[in-house]
Amino acid sequence: MIRFVILAVVAVVAWLLLLKLYRQVRQARIDWTGIGIIAGFIALAFYLRHLFGTG
Repeated sequence: MIRFVILAVVAVVAWLLLLKLYRQVRQARIDWTGIGIIAGFIALAFYLRHLFGTG
């Protein structure tokens, strides 16, 4: 039961973040450089995890 509560909280937080992102995209107040760096860092982390099996 606690898993469902935690999952519901995570789903609500994710929904609110997506809604906030949608509003910012509509207003064109997004720093695409920062988003690109974050996405690249995450991709690099997954690649290094695949390559070396650590992390």
